[in-house]
Formats: sequence, structure tokens, C-alpha cells
Amino acid sequence: MEVEPLRIGELAQVTGTTPRALRHYEEAGLITSRRAHNGYRIYDKGVVVRIRNIRYLLAAGLTLEDIRAFLPCLDGDVVAASPSDKGIQIALDRLAVLDERIAAQTEARDRLAAALHQATGQNIRTVA
Repeated sequence: MEVEPLRIGELAQVTGTTPRALRHYEEAGLITSRRAHNGYRIYDKGVVVRIRNIRYLLAAGLTLEDIRAFLPCLDGDVVAASPSDKGIQIALDRLAVLDERIAAQTEARDRLAAALHQATGQNIRTVA
């Protein structure tokens, strides 16, 4: 039995993403499509699992470039799979980058709050 392919709008709806994001994933080499006779992109239904895994990894803080290292695993259950040493290192590296960004943003926020305090005399509440 042949499975009916999905057009980009249908795939976006099924996966809870946008056609634009799907094109972006395709440009990054994470998913592939073929063209119908009318030029529309069409995708095999199997790509649904891959897109859900991509979205899971993006939500966890990884970048599309980071996710490229997981290509061999994207068609399976990424959540339940045992992490590889390479996958753990990628996650640790991304965590370090995020920590640096958070520290820089916290410093900028503190400087702005101090400037506002100096200019207005008001204590600016910080979010813990």
C-alpha cells in the first residue's frame, strides 16, 4: 500500500510548524522533498517523525547546525534513544554558549537598571 505524500502546507499543519520553517529545514539539509508535476514540494509521510525530532532538539536549545550531527538518528525516537558521546558534547557546547549569552544579558540588564536608578532614583526590580 502506497502512502499519500504531503504537500508543504499539509506537512506544516501535521507537524505544528510553518511552511517557511520547513523550507528552512530543507535548505539546512535536514529534510528533503521532491517536486510534483505542478512544481509543488511534496514530502513522504515518514518525514513527520524527523520534523518532530528537529523541533524537539530546537526547543532544547540546539541550532540547526548542531542538529545536523544527529541526522542518522532523526528518523527514530530521539527522546528515548541513549545519547552518544558526540551528542552529549554538542549539548554541553551549546549549554556553554547559552550560559555565556545569559551572563552577558544579565550584565547588560544590571547596567541598564543602574542607569535608570541613577537617572530616576527609583529602584528597578530584578527578575530572579
